[in-house]
Amino acid sequence: MYPHSITATLSSRSREVIRRNTTILPLYSLMLGMLALLGFMAIAAGVKVENGQLAIPQLFENMFPDWFAGVAFAAIGIGALVPAAIMSIAAANLFTRNIYKDFIKPDATAEEETRVSKLVSLLVKVGALVFVLGMDKTVAINFQLLGGIWILQTFPALVGGLFTRWFHRWALLAGWAVGMVYGTLAAYGVSSPTQKHFGGSSKEIPGIGEIGYIGLTAFVLNVVVTVVLTVVLRAVKAPDGVDETKPEDYTADAGDPGVQVELPPATAGSSH
Repeated sequence: MYPHSITATLSSRSREVIRRNTTILPLYSLMLGMLALLGFMAIAAGVKVENGQLAIPQLFENMFPDWFAGVAFAAIGIGALVPAAIMSIAAANLFTRNIYKDFIKPDATAEEETRVSKLVSLLVKVGALVFVLGMDKTVAINFQLLGGIWILQTFPALVGGLFTRWFHRWALLAGWAVGMVYGTLAAYGVSSPTQKHFGGSSKEIPGIGEIGYIGLTAFVLNVVVTVVLTVVLRAVKAPDGVDETKPEDYTADAGDPGVQVELPPATAGSSH
């Protein structure tokens, strides 16, 4: 659901590339599971830290030689930079294609789009660095959890809008807005021993009294508002807009009639 994942899918050369990458994707999840085992290793080794985010680095420092701990710390840094770079590139591409070219300069050339994307990617990286250096280090993981709450609210609009035409577009937008507002305010009101706001992603569910994931509660509100408003808007015959997609659009591939091939062939320049 994250935008950089969708951007990678839309920028793929063909559906075959998506199939191949999707086949390999479980290996990534398996590696994440192995990394999670390091947390249990830290508990078994009796690692004591005030901030749980530092448990694994402290484990490396306690259990391994200095040279190995240095390599491990470098790997952690590189591992953090790679997804950050991918997200900045995705943000730059989204801005260039959906804002700059559509609203600012529709006649922009491919070279100009490339220059704008590079500049925006750099600005995103600089902005992220300023944000990280200026924020309280204890809230980093909680902002990541807040990002999950926000992204989850796009699920009804993206999936509902792609796989069915029953939902009204304004109902999807209203449901998203309600989920975003509730999720943000609820997360803002959660405190922890180290911070007053954004202290976690769980809170009491309204009307139930049990503790639950804020993102899921916001998602339920999102869906309820979407369904109710869709019924109301259908009843009053509110205009639903024009759907310009056709069934064959979902199976089109590069090289098919009407599909513009913007990327050079994979073998271009191989003989030089």
